[in-house]
Amino acid sequence: VQLQASGGGLVQAGGSLRLSCRSPRMILSEFSSYIKNWYRQAPGKQRELVASASSGGSTNYADSVKDRFTISRDNAKKTVYLQMDRLKSEDTAVYYCIWVRSGANYWGQGTLVTVSS
Repeated sequence: VQLQASGGGLVQAGGSLRLSCRSPRMILSEFSSYIKNWYRQAPGKQRELVASASSGGSTNYADSVKDRFTISRDNAKKTVYLQMDRLKSEDTAVYYCIWVRSGANYWGQGTLVTVSS
């Protein structure tokens, strides 16, 4: 399983970014079966789960990003998004998409988000 992550960049505090994580060769039934997660790791900190979407479509968010971040998916594009609004300097981190199925984790490459204050 190959995941392609993109969308990071430099943004001012209060701004928005949208991250994408796609696996275009995956068939839809396979795509739907994965738990899709976004994690982040800031310098000197442990990796933390930011948002998660289950195979059934339910979503969960870290308290620190609730009401600011939204995880969504486009089945036709085999893509999962993380819409990040009202960004704060503390959101600065490398963001990773990690998809999980049957106990196995599949990683996209990290994408750096830098929020300037």
